[in-house]
Amino acid sequence: MPIESALSAVLGSVGLPPEAVASYAPLAGGTYNAVTRVGLTDGREWVVKTPPPATAGTRLGYERDLLVNEVAFYTAAAGLTEGTAVPRVVHSGLDPVAPGGAFVIMTACPGQPWHELTGTMPDGEEERLRQELGRIVGRLHTVPGPGGFGYPSGALGALAPSWRRAFTAMTDAVLADADTYAARLPRPASAIRSLLGAASCVLDDVTRPALVHFDLWQGNILVAGVPGARRIGGIVDGERMFWGDPAADFVSLALFGDIAEDRDFLAGYASSAPGGAVEFDGSLRLRLALYRSYLYLIMLVETVPRQVDAERMEWTWTEVAPRLEAALSEVESALPVGD
Repeated sequence: MPIESALSAVLGSVGLPPEAVASYAPLAGGTYNAVTRVGLTDGREWVVKTPPPATAGTRLGYERDLLVNEVAFYTAAAGLTEGTAVPRVVHSGLDPVAPGGAFVIMTACPGQPWHELTGTMPDGEEERLRQELGRIVGRLHTVPGPGGFGYPSGALGALAPSWRRAFTAMTDAVLADADTYAARLPRPASAIRSLLGAASCVLDDVTRPALVHFDLWQGNILVAGVPGARRIGGIVDGERMFWGDPAADFVSLALFGDIAEDRDFLAGYASSAPGGAVEFDGSLRLRLALYRSYLYLIMLVETVPRQVDAERMEWTWTEVAPRLEAALSEVESALPVGD
């Protein structure tokens, strides 16, 4: 079967001839890297990821060398032998200037994105899956970090010795992107930078870098099996991972909600996370407001280099901008009077 030239070059670089490919199909849902599912004649199934051309003005600062992050995530999680439900890296080439460019080839996980099954689950199944997901995320958070905080890719510099320094670099970078792309925000970027900086001392409560996926919305959680006996088939798209506060994962797990209300997830998480049950004290709630601010900033700013259509732009402004403002107001209200 004919294979697209870019995909053929990647597979050829790892010694796989065209005749070994039984099928291939692009996978939708990603917003940055190109993703293709490849079926081999020997029955194996792979997923191949390649980045877009490194053209100025098409990405945010932290998105440079995202595949380095993805390989780091799966490699770190591979040490967990029980129920991690993550792909295994089969081959990778992370040098963007090498012939054929950067790529990652990983095993394909079973199932389909969770959000595609909304409304089809029998009574009690979603609650059971949330508990299972909590146990998996808790185990991922037990993975010890390399001794520093931040993105393994080095897109924003070397790993930092403190979480405060790393997270400040992360927020500064996306706010710099907002200025570069003249992105529409509910407050001036300079005011947001000052506010987040004023609250950054709470980040010193985090002293152990954990493995953080940071993109755990339901589209990146695969569910496999038949109704009534479904299970988590895979946690995918680890490209936006970083070493940081494990609580940062709670933001995408409850994208437009409050993870404190997800009793099923939290029960599963408490059974496997290094700290046990989660205590939503003042420190954690302020940190969550900071992480929501960061995620919502990314969602707003990336619409410009992504060149999304008018409908998507309007949806993002209508749905995300008010939530960013709410998160910023929460940060503001947590500061001592006069700050």
